[in-house]
Amino acid sequence: MRVKVLFLLLCISILPTATQAADNTIYGLNEYVGLPDFGLEVEAKLDTGAQTASLSARDIERFKRNGKSWVRFYLALDDAHAHPIERPLARISKIKRRAGDYDPEEEKTYTARPVIELDLCMGKAKRTIEVNLTDRTAFQYPLLIGSDALTRFGALVDPSRTFIAGKPGCLNESDADE
Repeated sequence: MRVKVLFLLLCISILPTATQAADNTIYGLNEYVGLPDFGLEVEAKLDTGAQTASLSARDIERFKRNGKSWVRFYLALDDAHAHPIERPLARISKIKRRAGDYDPEEEKTYTARPVIELDLCMGKAKRTIEVNLTDRTAFQYPLLIGSDALTRFGALVDPSRTFIAGKPGCLNESDADE
């Protein structure tokens, strides 16, 4: 009798977690992500250990337009992206430097990166997220999706799987699921 009561209590305590998980979508460690603003699809790494998302960009410049802060950059995906992109600057992100990147004489333990808002599609979901711009050409994936964006997508990440969401469903649609 006592074992049945304990088992019943255990089941009741797990129930809210199971219900919450049903509202989330499972994604793999890597996924195809659509960038509808650019008509592109890229492979991304989903990283729960990173807070922000990062997009590979080069020749990044901040400038003013009508008194507002903007950023101009080129996508650092391949040689085909030779046209500059201009977007309003959402904010500046302070990214912690790794031990190997830290210069004690410089006394800065972070790198300042411009952040823009960008629509991303994973599977059938489309969300507007903040993305910091940095040169990721030394990395395998041009887009890293951190925990802030994963939360907006209602994502659960299964690191044992890859590309389980399929191709992004919003590149050819005017409005994907919000």
